[in-house]
Amino acid sequence: MFKSDFDPQPALSGEAIFLRPLRPEDLEGLYSAASHPDVWAGHPATDRYKREKFEPYFALLLASETTLVAIDRQNDKIIGCSRYYVAPDMPDSISIGFTFLNKAYWGGGTNFDMKRLMLGHAFGTYPEVWFHIAPTNIRSQKATAKLGAAHVYDAILDLSGTPSPWMCFRLRQDDWNRVVAGRAEVA
Repeated sequence: MFKSDFDPQPALSGEAIFLRPLRPEDLEGLYSAASHPDVWAGHPATDRYKREKFEPYFALLLASETTLVAIDRQNDKIIGCSRYYVAPDMPDSISIGFTFLNKAYWGGGTNFDMKRLMLGHAFGTYPEVWFHIAPTNIRSQKATAKLGAAHVYDAILDLSGTPSPWMCFRLRQDDWNRVVAGRAEVA
């Protein structure tokens, strides 16, 4: 369970993107963002770009009541999502995951912006945030390391209905603050 003063589905606004709670009517927009095979390459569910595989995943995200859709503020289109959750091995902490972005938004600052908004919200209540990444998902491992998170251990965890192997990364608020300060100095 989340701490009582934490809202797991806030509306968070940045310059380029807006995050808001996932709604049932978001199926088409989120599926459009997820429908390229490359989005799921390296992910355990490599065929999630297929509608018949995506719809049950969408139902899981919606049922969690912790998923945020990312919306491009320039064109008002859904470009991906992420969510907060409590991992079974870290019941007093918070995790961020189940994240994906439309391929057109890779390689820029969109993932960082999404995580900046979500981490800012999380660090208002928690001193650290956990990320769980499949061993085959090299792209997400690299993106998480860029946030300042460190790989701490590996575990078999049931995060979405099936126990699976996960690499567990921890991001402490001080490490995150250093990453943000470093990016500000470059800009």
